[in-house]
Amino acid sequence: MAGKAKIVFMGTPEFAVPALEKVYNEFDLKAVVTIPDKPKGRGLKLQASAVKQKALEYSVPILQPEKLKDEEFINQLKTFDADIFVVIAFRILPKEVYEIPKIASFNIHGSLLPKFRGAAPINWAIISGENISGLTSFILKEGVDTGNMLLQRAFPIPEGFTAGDLHDALMPVSADLTIDTIKLLLEGNFKPIPQDESQSCPAPKLFRENAKIDWGKSASNVANFINGYSPIPGAWTIFEEKTMKILRAKSNPCSCNCHQFSPGDYQISDKEFIIYCGSGYISILELQLEGKKAIKINDFLNGYRANKTGKIK
Repeated sequence: MAGKAKIVFMGTPEFAVPALEKVYNEFDLKAVVTIPDKPKGRGLKLQASAVKQKALEYSVPILQPEKLKDEEFINQLKTFDADIFVVIAFRILPKEVYEIPKIASFNIHGSLLPKFRGAAPINWAIISGENISGLTSFILKEGVDTGNMLLQRAFPIPEGFTAGDLHDALMPVSADLTIDTIKLLLEGNFKPIPQDESQSCPAPKLFRENAKIDWGKSASNVANFINGYSPIPGAWTIFEEKTMKILRAKSNPCSCNCHQFSPGDYQISDKEFIIYCGSGYISILELQLEGKKAIKINDFLNGYRANKTGKIK
C-alpha cells in the first residue's frame, strides 16, 4: 500500500527539497506544486524555486498557480486522485485545496507547535533563547498552523547556533518526519492531537526595518537577536558611518571594568571586536560590512589592523 500511495507535494525553498526527494523515492509522486518563477539578480532573469529545480529531474507535472483558488488549478489537482497532499514551506492553502485528497493534507512546521506559529519559527526559536526546537506535522485546517498534530520531533539547539544553522540541521529531520507522517496516515491508526491554545505564540516574518540592534538590552538578548536574524535579513548597526550586519555573536557576562562603558561602546584589538550592551558585552564572530561579503571575525581583524575604541550608532 505504502509504495502505491499517490502524493502531491507542495513547497518552495531549499528546506523542502530533502523531503521531496524522499517522497519521490518511496511513494508515487503525482505532481509538484510550487510558486511561479520570479525575476532575480541584476538581469532580472526568471528563476525557479528550489523545489521546482529538483522536480524537473523527476518528469512529473509541475503546477505554478498564481492564485490557489483558481478553478483550473483546483480541477488539475483533482485529476491526480491523490491520497495525501504534503505541504512544506509553501503558501496558506484554501479549504478548496486542502480538502481534495482522499486521506488528508498535512504540513511540516519548523517548531514544536503550538509554539512559534507563523512564517519564521526557526528564527524566533533562536531570538527567544530557546534550548529546544523541532518540527511538527499537522493536518491542515482553517487558521494558520492551528491544525491537529500528528507527529513531533524535538531537536536540542547547540549553543551559538544561528537561525541558518538550525534551518540546515532541521532539513534532514523534516524529510524523515514527512515519510513517517505519510506512513502513519496510510496505516490509519492515528489520533490527531489538538493544540493547546494557551501555549501558542507567534513567529511573524522578519523584516530589515525591525533588524536594527538595540544595544541597551542585555548581552544575551542581543546575541540571540543577532543569531536569530542570521543570515537573512541580518541584524545591523551603524559602524564608522556605514551599515554593518553582525551575523554571528556570543554573549559575555559583565567583566570587572564594564561600568566604564555604556551600551554601544566598542573595542577592537588584534584578537577581538566587542560591543558593550545594557549588561555584559558581545563578541562578534562574523560580520558583513556595507557593500562587502560576509567574513569571519579573524579575517576582519587581519585586515583592520587597528586598536580602537568608539561608539556604535
